[in-house]
Parts: sequence; C-alpha cells; structure tokens
Amino acid sequence: MKSYLTKYRCIECGKEFDPNELHYLCDECGRDYLPGMPLKGVLEAVFNYEEIGRKWKQNPDPLLFSAVNSKFYPPLPVGNTPFFRVNIPGLKSGGTASNYTKLWIKFDGLNPSGSYKDRASQLVVADALQKGIKEIVTASTGNAACSLACLGASAGLKVVIFAPQNAPPAKLIQIQVHNAELHKIDGSYDDAFKAALEYTKTHNCMCRNTGYHPLTIDGKKSAGIEIYVQNGYKVPDWIVIPVGDGVILTGIYKAFLDLKKAGITEKMPHLLCVQAESSDAITSYWETGIYHDAENPITIADSIKVKTPALAHWSVKALKETDGKCIRVSDKEIQEAQLELAKETGVFSEPSSSATLAGLKKVVNHSWLKDAKDIVLLITGHGLKDPGAVKL
Repeated sequence: MKSYLTKYRCIECGKEFDPNELHYLCDECGRDYLPGMPLKGVLEAVFNYEEIGRKWKQNPDPLLFSAVNSKFYPPLPVGNTPFFRVNIPGLKSGGTASNYTKLWIKFDGLNPSGSYKDRASQLVVADALQKGIKEIVTASTGNAACSLACLGASAGLKVVIFAPQNAPPAKLIQIQVHNAELHKIDGSYDDAFKAALEYTKTHNCMCRNTGYHPLTIDGKKSAGIEIYVQNGYKVPDWIVIPVGDGVILTGIYKAFLDLKKAGITEKMPHLLCVQAESSDAITSYWETGIYHDAENPITIADSIKVKTPALAHWSVKALKETDGKCIRVSDKEIQEAQLELAKETGVFSEPSSSATLAGLKKVVNHSWLKDAKDIVLLITGHGLKDPGAVKL
C-alpha cells in the first residue's frame, strides 16, 4: 500500500523536511544536541490526514498510517499481535478495581524477534530499502538490536550493533545468530548510543537509534492503531506502558493523535507510564517539571534501564495531553508481577513488560481509575528474552 506521509516536522520549531531524504534531528533545534542529553529537535512524521480519513471509511486498514510504502517492508511479517481479554484475580480486590469491565493484553512478545521493537525496525529497514541504503547501525540494551538483526537479515542488509557488555546473554546470542556485527560496550545504553552516532559519522549507513531516526517513533505507533481496531474500533480508557527512553509511550500517543487528526476518533486514551524505581527520569520530570537524568539506573528490567531517556520532552507532553500518570515499581514488584502474569494469563513476559502489571496493581484503587472500563496492558517482550531474571 502507498504511504500518505507528506513531510517530517520538528516538534519544537515546526521546520519541515522532505521525507524522501535521510533526516534525523532538526538541523536548527538539534544543532546543540550532544550524546548524553535528551534528544532535541525530534522529527515527527506528518500525513495527508484528510485522504487517510476518506480511505479509512472505505476500508479501515492500519497500513493507511504507514510512513513507508508497504512494498518495501522486509519479507518477515511484523505486527498484528494478539489482543485478548484476561482475568487477573489480584486486581479484583475491591475499591475502584471492581468497576473494571475489561482488562486486555496486547502481547507484542510474539513478534518475530520476540519484542515490540520489531515495529520500529520494520519501518527503518523499509526506509533503508526504499532509499537504497545497505547498512544500518543501532545502539541497544538488547531488544532493538535483536530486532534490527532479525529484520535486517530477512532483507539482506548489513547490521551493526553497539550494546552494553552486561546485556542479557540470551539477547547477545540472538544478535549474533542473525549474523549482525556486534560491538560490546563497557558502559551503559547511553554509552552505546554515543558509539553508534560516532560510527554513523564515518560510514555510509542509516542510524536506527531510538528516537533519533523519526520512523522509530512512527513504527511503534502501529500497535496503537492495532489496539483501536482490535478493540472493536474503540479507544480504550487506559493503556499501561513500560517506559525507558519514552519512544513506545510517544508512539502510542501518536497513534491515537493520528487517528484523531484523520477524523476517525475524537477520544484519546489515558497513558499510564510505568518505570523502574532507579530508572525514573521521565517520572521525575513529569512530577516536577524539571528534567534530570536518572542517577543510577540499576534494575532487572534491562529494556527500560535508561539514564538519559531520548524522548523525555515529548513523553511528558504526551502524558499531559492524555491526562496520563506515572508510577515507579521496584524489582521485587516486577518479579512478582512476572510470575502472576504467567500463572494467571499464560503470558511469559520479560521483566520490563511485567512492570505494567506491577504498576497497575499499585494504582488499582486510585480515584482516577474509578470510571475505567477498558484497560490495556502493553506487553512488549517475551520472557525467553531474559529467562535468567525469573525468580521462582
């Protein structure tokens, strides 16, 4: 299907860019960006919303919102993951929980590489194929790297990965089994992010770094469009999201914003941002209005372990515009939720995804949930990604 993408636009100054050319950050607002700070001058994909709205009435196809013509998609299918209703007894303990009529899981651990990151990688790989670029580089704690290695292999592209030395062994194996070139970094995700940017400067390649390439955001919005369709063309009241760098959060926000701009719905879901206690930069920013890095992010939930979230600014904007909330959860709460999800729903989720249930359990009796009818837990990664984290 053709794409109705018309331009990229800086979310800060509004400057516009041709999507047929390779762009990352705004050349004005991003001029002062340095690795180790939240991204400045992030670009959003803008569409012909009027035309999408007309086409949707004829055939409500989520591909209408794709930023790349689907003929360039890699052969390995991504998305259309299960969306199903669940019953978790631990949430039915009284209070506002008794008002819930439907609790859903969107299980993205069943994507080809086992994680939500395949959505972004699919679109970036498609963009590279469309532009005739043969090599893609990225930084990752594991899942984005596994995803790019997997989707890149299916499309015959060279993939170069910069990942922290202490990433879960299962993820490092998955990167290498797809024949990606792996560089282990003695440092954090933020150090890997810097290394990938340095590599990009000296090689003829595309950079998939999360948030840095605008289509990583737009790729991640596809789950939001699917949730709307799978929920009977209704916007859920709340979507619970595990948050590290903020790109999944902004992707889900953009999905419903795009649906609204196309005249398909007027409602926006509330977004519940769940972060690990030590990796809480976005939560602190939302609470205080002042940004600062997470001081010492140490958590079993490696996929949301981030010192400097790339999309901190856009994430807080998304939370404010959806009247969303933030919550911190401990590693103990995450591990307990991981087992509860597996025992009660059959879903084996990695620690970062299990944080969604841990977060919902902590706020289950809050007054702002009293009218909630549809709540979606976004499960972004399969538990087999990091089986060593399980505490039986």
